[in-house]
Amino acid sequence: MKVASLADVKARLSAYIEELPTGGPVIITRNGKTAAVLIAPEDDEDLERLLLARSPHFQALLNKSRQSIEAGKGLPRAEFWKAVKRRDATRVTKR
Repeated sequence: MKVASLADVKARLSAYIEELPTGGPVIITRNGKTAAVLIAPEDDEDLERLLLARSPHFQALLNKSRQSIEAGKGLPRAEFWKAVKRRDATRVTKR
């Protein structure tokens, strides 16, 4: 992991991107304070996880779902997977 100023990253962005796979993340600072992190996702799935982890909308959906489950409004595991199979069967039929 490296720490670099925003000015340096701007000037040498291509070099920093080249080094990411072996050098790890780059903490970018502005006026001495952390401003951003530059990371290289391993694959598309990793990228999706990173984006969802930082998505306020997705986090709100998760929190709403957790609250619903805690309130006893969730589906039991077996019923959930039956519903998924029914939905998937409907999608195949519509194609």
